[in-house]
Amino acid sequence: MRFALLGTRGIPARYGGFETFAEELSTRLAARGHAVTVYCRERYPEPEYRGVRLQYLPTLRHKYLDTIVHSCLSSVHLTLLRFRGTKQDAVLYCNAANAVFTWLPRVAGMPVALNVDGLERHRKKWNRAAKAWYRLSEWLATWMPNAVVTDAQRIADYYQERYRRDSEMISYGAETGAVRTCAALAALGLEPRKYFLYVSRMEPENNALLVRESFEMLDTQMKLALVGDAPYAADYIQRVRDTADPRVVLPGAIYGEGYRELGSHCFAYVHATEVGGTHPALIEAMGRGALTLYLDTPENAEVAGGAALAFTHANLATVMRQVLDMPEPERETWRARAMERVRSRYSWEAVTDAYEKLLTKLARTRAQSSSRAQSS
Repeated sequence: MRFALLGTRGIPARYGGFETFAEELSTRLAARGHAVTVYCRERYPEPEYRGVRLQYLPTLRHKYLDTIVHSCLSSVHLTLLRFRGTKQDAVLYCNAANAVFTWLPRVAGMPVALNVDGLERHRKKWNRAAKAWYRLSEWLATWMPNAVVTDAQRIADYYQERYRRDSEMISYGAETGAVRTCAALAALGLEPRKYFLYVSRMEPENNALLVRESFEMLDTQMKLALVGDAPYAADYIQRVRDTADPRVVLPGAIYGEGYRELGSHCFAYVHATEVGGTHPALIEAMGRGALTLYLDTPENAEVAGGAALAFTHANLATVMRQVLDMPEPERETWRARAMERVRSRYSWEAVTDAYEKLLTKLARTRAQSSSRAQSS
């Protein structure tokens, strides 16, 4: 079948969770024989990537307009192609902010699923207008697309309780197993099992500053690698970087093999996000077998499932000291639990199975409806 994916920065993944999701899902669907197109904001030298067709369109580089301008252009482009004879069998949008555009492919005869992610209006980076847009988008998401997809039970419950709207609950995925190479560590002056790791976009609700300040309370030879960046958070990033502690390493964003190496060889991974649904970095670190500490929110606890250690804003330094004092066999038990949790629940192949089933069902239902309409 022919599928299109809209609403991310595109692939190859060079930004965040939705981009990793787009790459992992689209390439797997392509490998299964489907014709997949991913709409991209970032240019790639080739028109295809791992069997996926890349459709580049421009955008307006602005904190509040980047996503919706590109998604609007992508939706119009997709719809115009349909009227020129190129029809997608089903379309997958990412990000609830794009709900307002999902009617365009629908009126052109293409069924739509929308992955709403988490409750984005709670993010501190948004002003009142942006938060109002996300609140409106939540409501639009309950009736504009054919299907709503949530990636955490807590978010699925929210849409059911607030809007009486059922959703398809499909979790995020991750690889399992540590990689053996460690070239990225040497480049950053790190040694295996001798650093705490934090990975996230450097935005206030992801609490990089809390992690840094808590770590600096510890008397340890361990290092802290704070990995990440953000396009519209310069002031906050400067606060995170404002430290004289030589143990703190701030390399910016790292992707690909370097990212996998850092997760595989850390002493412990600290996950401090407090807004959103299922956070990719949390699952990915657990899948690598990292001893994981997580900020105690319902969404993070759902992912951890008893295979990681919880902390609050007030006691992170205490929990970090706890794992430093923990016997190594006990730490290894936590690492094994984390990896098994991901292996049993968050397989990319299982995620692809679920999306393939959903998109195929939408396409066939639409085809059957069209056939009945023509017969009558």
